[in-house]
This record gives sequence, C-alpha cells and structure tokens, in this order.
Amino acid sequence: MFNEDWDTLVVLDACRYDMFESTSQLDGRLSSRGSKGSSTTEWLQANFDGRDLRDTVYVTSNPQLERNRDRWDITLHETINVWLNDGWDDETGTVLAETMNEAALDAAERFPHKRLVVHYMQPHYPFVPVDTEFDKDHLRQITSTESGPTGENVWNQKFIGTLDVSRDDLWTMYVRNLEYVLEHVEELLEELSGKTVVTGDHGNYVGERASPIPIREYGHPRGLYDEPVVRVPWLEYNRGERREIIADSVQSERNEVESEKVINRLRDLGYTE
Repeated sequence: MFNEDWDTLVVLDACRYDMFESTSQLDGRLSSRGSKGSSTTEWLQANFDGRDLRDTVYVTSNPQLERNRDRWDITLHETINVWLNDGWDDETGTVLAETMNEAALDAAERFPHKRLVVHYMQPHYPFVPVDTEFDKDHLRQITSTESGPTGENVWNQKFIGTLDVSRDDLWTMYVRNLEYVLEHVEELLEELSGKTVVTGDHGNYVGERASPIPIREYGHPRGLYDEPVVRVPWLEYNRGERREIIADSVQSERNEVESEKVINRLRDLGYTE
C-alpha cells in the first residue's frame, strides 16, 4: 500500500468491502483491493516490516504494532499510540472514532510534510453505538471464574455456539459500528488537504463458509484468505492542494510501553493469543 499514491491513508479495522460498498456515502472513487493479511498482525508485517517509512506518521488505535515491534524492523518517522492513557475509553473498551479524529488532525498540524496513516479501531468490535454488554466486557470475561465461556472473543463465542446472538443481529451491529466510524471519517476528510484513501486492514467472516473446509466461520482467523476477510475497500478522495512529503530522520527515540498495558488493551479488543 505504501507504493500507492496518497497523502493520508485512513484504515478501518476489520472493514469488509461489501459492507463498506453498501453502507458508505463518502464522496470519492471506490474500488476494492486484496489485503495482504486476514489479521492486523499479518497486514502490519506485510506492509510495514523492513520498509523505510521515514516519510510516514502512524496514528493508531490498535496496539498490534507495539506488541510486535521487537520482532519487526519498523522505521517510521513517528508512531502515535492513541490507545495509550487518555485515548482509551474504559466504558466501551476501545478507542472512540472521535478521539482518533482529534489525534489525526493534531498529527496533520504537527507533521505537515509527512504521509499519515490513521488506523481507526472500528468497525471491529466493540460495537460502540449499540447498547450491549457481550462485546464490551471482554477483559472481565477473560479473568472471570464464573461458569460459561471465558477467554474467547465475540466471534469465537459465536463460532463455538456459546453466544446467543443471531448472525443477522451481529451483522446489523457490525453495520452500525461502520456507520458510526464513517460519520467521523467524513468529518476528517473535510479537514484534511491532499489525497486521502480510505481502506481496511482486513475483513471479517460473519457466518460465511470458509475454504478449504466449508464450515461457517466468524471473525478473521489468520491463515484463511477467503474474500470476506481479504477483500477491502479502496476509496480515493481529493481535497485542496497535495502535501509536500519529505522523508527525513526518525522523530525521536521510541518510548518503551509497558507490556502489561499492551496485553490488557489487546485483551479488551478480543486478542487472546
């Protein structure tokens, strides 16, 4: 994706192309692309590892890059971990889209000559606009000793039959989460100059039959590459003058992030490995 022509890349986590196509009302030219991974980790490694990205600032709500830094060769001008500290919303167990907008606009002002990658957490669950608990209390479920499923994310619970929510209801919640983030992406597009692309890191099964074993899958398991998990949107939008992009030295030494905080954030988002 870094070989493509853009000034800002807006990444929607777990965003399927078909859902985006039927939901989005964003201006721009829409096409689809094949992701290089069926999970954020695969996508990050395929696109970031070993590349000279000193012209790029990564503004992210997802802790996976920080989790894997020690085993990847990452050379970004700056990484802004919005999921740390004040950027994290304890009530929903994620980073809100409005928080990401604030961080993205601040980064655009601070780094006017850099490409921006703005990685929202939605439409990946938790489903922010939906009044539900099963998708927003994952950390408690993992540490609970009560009877019932523990340590399983929402999609795994649905897959093994312990989540009593229909496929149609899950799809509706998923769409509402996409609608929620798209409202904020639209606001961001109105503020940023240059060429912005809206895409996804990967998609998500919602009950489709996988291959080669035709069982109904949920979530985005690594190693499965059917269309629901690798077909993502690619929407191009132009506004105003293009930014002059300059590659120079890394902004600063990376601050060490407590491993326990990374793990806890990932658990809240359903990453249990």
